[in-house]
Amino acid sequence: MYTAEGAQKNHYIFREMMAGNGGLANLDVSVLTPEQQEKLRQFKIKTRIDNDKYLRSHPEVEVLIGDFLRDVLLKRPADIKEFAADHFTNLNLQMAIGPEKEENSDI
Repeated sequence: MYTAEGAQKNHYIFREMMAGNGGLANLDVSVLTPEQQEKLRQFKIKTRIDNDKYLRSHPEVEVLIGDFLRDVLLKRPADIKEFAADHFTNLNLQMAIGPEKEENSDI
């Protein structure tokens, strides 16, 4: 269950993620040995397969993302990062997407 305090923390974390703070985006794989590069490649393949399985077993993710994109395109916010943080930390998010989830349960 969401609380106002939890939503505030989630809002901060989401904003940091959207800002690109704390990730491996600038990883230079050329410094890895061929063995390490192969392990990384295998890890990426396994991660993609695991992610695909997860998304197939959780069709509500598509509803959440679709709801967000619809709101973005309708409202066209100037600050997309702030808008996204507000959207996904909304205490009423479950109620807002509840009917859509039921309608799209055959996804």
